[in-house]
Amino acid sequence: MIVAGLTGSIAMGKSTVAAMFAEFGVPIFDADDAVREFYAGDGARSVEAAFPGVTVMGQIDRQRLGALVLSDADALRQLESLVHPAVANARARFLERSATEGRRLVIVDVPLLFETGGDSSVDLVIVVSAPESVQRERALAREGMTDAKLDAILSRQTSDGEKRRRAHFVIDTRGSFEETRAIVAQFLRATAALVRDQAHRA
Repeated sequence: MIVAGLTGSIAMGKSTVAAMFAEFGVPIFDADDAVREFYAGDGARSVEAAFPGVTVMGQIDRQRLGALVLSDADALRQLESLVHPAVANARARFLERSATEGRRLVIVDVPLLFETGGDSSVDLVIVVSAPESVQRERALAREGMTDAKLDAILSRQTSDGEKRRRAHFVIDTRGSFEETRAIVAQFLRATAALVRDQAHRA
């Protein structure tokens, strides 16, 4: 089974690309979904204990939590020490299930793939990218986003240029949905031979 890591900086279109892979029938592990499940479940208690006041009706309010950790490196590391193991466990269960089902290709969608060293645990890396002007326009159109907040987020992410350099495959989303979908299809065609070769060697 080939495990492809899907990543990209904020507002690059990664979620859209992940949905396109899903439309093509590729199983997707969404790290953000795993974080949301952690915050909505047992994780809420441990995060509230570390950061009092971030729970609303038994669930973590991500805006309150973000306001506490975004500009505090130590607080962010403390939060990551709680969240990352839970996400890693969820990913391991996904991969085990996918292997049992006989899947030949799966996608792990991880926004901070490089930042957390997750690129070392996948077979290849797909980076979703777009020009900086497009990225900023998309990001600033989001509710509650400001230039300062965007800059703070970007400062904690590996630069887009570095991600592109380290990628095995880049999906540029500056064009239309149809153009992006065509690039996704191109990737699947490019990896088909790898999937067949792996199957023959299995």
